[in-house]
Amino acid sequence: MRMPSFNKYTMETTNTGYRVQEYHQPVKRYCQTLDLRDDPQLIAEYRRRHSQEKVWKEIVAGIREVGILEMEIYILGTRLFMIVETSLDFDWDTANARLATLPRQQEWEDYMSIFQLTKPGVSSAEKWQSMERMFHLYDI
Repeated sequence: MRMPSFNKYTMETTNTGYRVQEYHQPVKRYCQTLDLRDDPQLIAEYRRRHSQEKVWKEIVAGIREVGILEMEIYILGTRLFMIVETSLDFDWDTANARLATLPRQQEWEDYMSIFQLTKPGVSSAEKWQSMERMFHLYDI
């Protein structure tokens, strides 16, 4: 009997938790936030545009090309929270400047601005606001 195939995210939920990528090296993490327009139809379309089937392949390739190892976006209502993991020698400003020059990147950012509380024509680095870590269990 053939077992059904499952997407690697099938069993992950807000209650069961989300698997974390394992690396064979230390990494650093960037945490950012952004707000969406308060429109259920726009939010549904924004979610759809970030699905595996609909996200532009050039955007994913560009993210990887600049050295981002992992990127996750979480949503609660209209609030987005993004986690980016990189190598320790990753330079955020340099990578984002390069990302902004890659194929279709600005087109993607302009399109996403329809859904986001941002202005058209700004880069990803200008839209997403960095968050400050205020608690770390490891340090206590």
